[in-house]
Amino acid sequence: MTPDTQAPVADGPGEAPPLFGSLPLDPKLLRAVAESGYTAMTPIQAKAIPIVLAGRDVMGAAQTGTGKTAAFTIPLLQKMLRHENASMSPARHPVRALVLAPTRELADQVAENVKKYAKQTQLRSAVVFGGIDMKPQTLQLKAGVEVLIATPGRLLDHIEAKNAVLNQVEYVVLDEADRMLDIGFLPDLQRILSYLPKARQTLLFSATFSPEIKKLASSYLQDPVLVEVARPNATASTVEQRFFSTTDDDKRAFIRQQIKAREIRQAIVFVNSKLGAARLARSFERDGLRTQALHGDKSQDERLKALAAFKAGEVDLLVATDVAARGLDIADLPAVFNFDVPFNAEDYVHRIGRTGRAGASGLAITLVTRDDTRLVADIEKLIKKKIELEPAELEDDRPRRREERPRRDDDAPRAERAERAERPERSERAPRAAPRPPADPLFDKPYEPSAPGGTPAAWETAKPAAAPSPRALSPNIRPKRKVAALLGGNR
Repeated sequence: MTPDTQAPVADGPGEAPPLFGSLPLDPKLLRAVAESGYTAMTPIQAKAIPIVLAGRDVMGAAQTGTGKTAAFTIPLLQKMLRHENASMSPARHPVRALVLAPTRELADQVAENVKKYAKQTQLRSAVVFGGIDMKPQTLQLKAGVEVLIATPGRLLDHIEAKNAVLNQVEYVVLDEADRMLDIGFLPDLQRILSYLPKARQTLLFSATFSPEIKKLASSYLQDPVLVEVARPNATASTVEQRFFSTTDDDKRAFIRQQIKAREIRQAIVFVNSKLGAARLARSFERDGLRTQALHGDKSQDERLKALAAFKAGEVDLLVATDVAARGLDIADLPAVFNFDVPFNAEDYVHRIGRTGRAGASGLAITLVTRDDTRLVADIEKLIKKKIELEPAELEDDRPRRREERPRRDDDAPRAERAERAERPERSERAPRAAPRPPADPLFDKPYEPSAPGGTPAAWETAKPAAAPSPRALSPNIRPKRKVAALLGGNR
């Protein structure tokens, strides 16, 4: 069905943003929101939360980093408080809200937000994704959860294993739906949605709305309200975007120079390949920067540890593929570097959305080579902004050897020239004598025979040993038979 358009919330210049306290929320939720450090709502939250509380289906379009997660998490928790109970029975805690996310990182990020906002309540939540053992997830699901956050593939595994029962689901959220379609999750989504009750409230949130997304919404959403707070594919105004023309050989040195000159304490460096991420991380590590790599070949445990170390400030640079372009919410990240221009222009919007979040300022630097002309043109067309390429001026701080010109005879001191004139040329000099070996009187003395009447030396009296006679041989050895010459013997 064609979505309705929500009337925009008054957010003009000079007008204060609405506060969470103005919403009909339970005091427990309001305390949790306040403890998280939030008092005023972002535009997407101010527009979407009242509609979700009213029970309408929603299509929410907002640029990344604007608070989409809280826009659906807080109202759903409010609606589920009527099911809140302290019973230990799993039957009293069925899955009532299902949130589907395209990547493990995004699913984990949503789960952290749900846990943070629901900590004052008795609602249970769990997150399941691939790459780790299913047994701990199974135990958590069997114990009962009201809010389940999952990636489609792993959720289907649990459904087939009868670990997850979805027949009492009342609310469904498709987060980053465009990304789920990009990586081929449409068949999995259709299978999962077929297990859910028909009577439910469905929310679809995405940074971009393609025709495929609108077709998906028309199939599974009932009379949805379209909520938009920014034009599609818009980049955040708080992010300073710079494009520098450089070469592949100078990229790493230029990033090091920018980090030092701008005193950047932390940054994410995006590359296009997993192998490139691993190699670049090792190179930055050799440069003395604390670096971690994040890409699809890393195990889930390794990826979570790398993210935890980066969030804790134990890592200076996170070299990542586009697996980290969505879903990572790192507070006050000062800068993002595009070591490689992304192949997909929409990924550029998501990459630079890791910085400049929640109203903070950020810096996004993209390194462009001669082969990236078409990719930059695609970005320019998407964001509808003219891109100015700046030359990457690299300061060569490597020590150079001083170039010395050969000294002529005229430059030499006068006394040195006079001495050189009196010195004979090498060809006229006498050849140098070879060094003599050290003398030894005992070994240098010639041989002298023993004096008459003296005791002869042992070697002088030695006689050659006589050949053994045939009779002296052992009786067990048979003598050779004489053979005629005709048969090969001696004559």
